[in-house]
Amino acid sequence: MDLKQARVAVLVEQQYQEMEVWYPVFRLREAGCKVTLVGPAAGTTYPSKLGYPAKSDKAAEDVTADDFDALVIPGGFAPDFLRRHESVIKFVRQFAELGKPIAAICHGPWVLCSTTALRGKKATCFFAIKDDVINAGANYVDAEVVRDGNIITSRKPDDLPAFVVELMKALVERK
Repeated sequence: MDLKQARVAVLVEQQYQEMEVWYPVFRLREAGCKVTLVGPAAGTTYPSKLGYPAKSDKAAEDVTADDFDALVIPGGFAPDFLRRHESVIKFVRQFAELGKPIAAICHGPWVLCSTTALRGKKATCFFAIKDDVINAGANYVDAEVVRDGNIITSRKPDDLPAFVVELMKALVERK
């Protein structure tokens, strides 16, 4: 796939980690991807951990995985809020069922723990949620970026360059 044709959803909720939303958003847009911020509600402004605003373009209940080629789940404490919404969990499950790339960084895999997407997969995450990822069925690996099939995971903001490169590779490889 040409990155200029790629459609990527980035989940947003309150308490997100600034770099883990905006670094992928800007890098993907720079590569020509169409990036859509998806939150529990459309048109809502979600403050980051430091108060930086991210306004959702769409509500999770108004979109499906068929509308996108990949999904980014940033960290911070946003994943704990995201997983409280059944519409968000349903949206993430659709990506997993379709085998579309899901890129989750830091605490982002917490959302995947609320699905079956991690079962039998190698994955990494922020060390504080390692037990959650293991209990969700993943084989934990402490690495900058781990890709197992459609699941791409990283540990922290320092890993963002490798994380986004791996996501872009996954998009280019899609037919």
